[in-house]
Parts: sequence; structure tokens; C-alpha cells
Amino acid sequence: MFEDLKERMNKTISALKTELATIRTGRANAALLDHVRVPYYGSDVPVSQVGSISVPEPRILMITPWEKAVLKDLEKALLASDLGLTPSNDGEVIRLILPELTEDRRKEFVKQAKSMAEKSKVSLRNLRRDANEAVKKQVKEEGLPEDESKRLQDEIQKITDSFVKEVDAVIEKKEQDILTV
Repeated sequence: MFEDLKERMNKTISALKTELATIRTGRANAALLDHVRVPYYGSDVPVSQVGSISVPEPRILMITPWEKAVLKDLEKALLASDLGLTPSNDGEVIRLILPELTEDRRKEFVKQAKSMAEKSKVSLRNLRRDANEAVKKQVKEEGLPEDESKRLQDEIQKITDSFVKEVDAVIEKKEQDILTV
């Protein structure tokens, strides 16, 4: 029972980390492009499937497409995305230059990250609620003793608390990354 709960809570944490990777910090990161989709042979695919993404300098992302024909579509997809970056196309590669973040923009990103963390905490609390309901169901259906039920619920709470602390640690690290100039 606890293993399933821990596994589901770990998935929540990894989803948060994946989501946080899409928030810009002062440095270029290939994960910024994870949600950008490019039309390629009739279907929309992630940028990472049409070319290689490299970070030649701390504030530059360089995309080298595997086929030259996809350059125009890639450029259009990057312009249409919510990145707010203008790609420069030299006929071979596309470069995205990340401008310095202003203080206000950094604070916006921190708010966005904290909002994502709060959603993760809500998800963790929902998992806790489901586990507690499963224990209560065992009390009714299987005649689980009340003190055993209380012990299980306390253990569920301890597990939840540890994962909430992990969310706080992850968000604290991301906040430092964003605010570091």
C-alpha cells in the first residue's frame, strides 16, 4: 500500500521537475524547447525529434536540423511558441539568443514556479486523501482495528510530509536558479 503511494508521489515530483525545466533561468537549457511542436511529415513532433539541440554559450540555444527542408517550419514553430524569442536562421542552423532577464521578469518566473509547486502539493494531498479513504474502507469492509487504522493514517501523513518537503526543496533550488544573475 505504501509503495504504491510513494510511487505515485514520486511521479508527482518528477512531473513538477519536468514542468519547472521549461521555465527560463539566466542560462540556456534545451528543456525550454520541450513543449514546442514542429510540423514534420504530417504530424507535430517535439523540436528534439527534428534536430539536435546544443548550448554553445550560456545564453544561446542552437538547433541543427537533420534535414534542411525543416528549417522554415522549425523557425515558424519557434516564432509561434510562447518562448518570446526570435530565432535567427543562417540556412544551416537556428540560433535562439536568450536576453538577460530583468528583475521583474525573474519575479514573474518565480511566481510561475511557485504556482506549479502549489499544484504539486495539491496533487500530493489528493493522493493522501485517497490513501486515507482506502484505510477507512478497510476498517468498514475487513474489520481493520481502529488503532491499526490510526497508525496507517499517521504513516500516510509522514510520507506526505516528506514529499511536501521535497517539493519545497525543488522549488527553492529553482527559485535560486531564476534569481541568480
